[in-house]
Amino acid sequence: MHVSIIFVGLPGSGKTTIGRHLARRLGLPFVDSDHVIEHRLGCSIREFFAREGEESFRDVEQQVLDELTQTQHGVIATGGGAVLREANRRHMHARGQVIYLRSTPEDVFRRVRHDTARPLLQVDDPLSRLRALYEARDPWYRETAHFVIETGRPSVASLVNMIVMQLELAGQWPSHPPTPVQTPAAVNPVAKP
Repeated sequence: MHVSIIFVGLPGSGKTTIGRHLARRLGLPFVDSDHVIEHRLGCSIREFFAREGEESFRDVEQQVLDELTQTQHGVIATGGGAVLREANRRHMHARGQVIYLRSTPEDVFRRVRHDTARPLLQVDDPLSRLRALYEARDPWYRETAHFVIETGRPSVASLVNMIVMQLELAGQWPSHPPTPVQTPAAVNPVAKP
């Protein structure tokens, strides 16, 4: 079954972690768009951001997302700002099942407060920054998504179960694994004399 499941949400909302677990559970390949971008740039996103600026980074991100949403069947985790460009929102929504992992800025802050790899959060008051990002991006995440999953505090396994259930209910994933081939004896029971 060819399916693309695309995760969107704030930086630190769990897109990579949950995406990787979901891919394993469904037996699908997993790709993180930020890793593809870094591979293409030959440096970290943080370095590129500092050197070339956000606009140049968004150009590369748009190109990578366009390619991934056309060629990658499986689970795709995107960067937190993937929804900033209208073309990205349109491509993701049209080419895959988009899941918005909705986290409050406070939940995200608790998870990422010691993470120095996120360029947009390297500021004096990361919580205020997260609140501003949430305020600005939440409508775009919602516009792009087919499903909104409230992350709150459930475990990764619980979230993966919720996502699988949503995909099954929407008919985007078979709800039961293919039934094993039955033995001829089971198909044709012996007739009683």
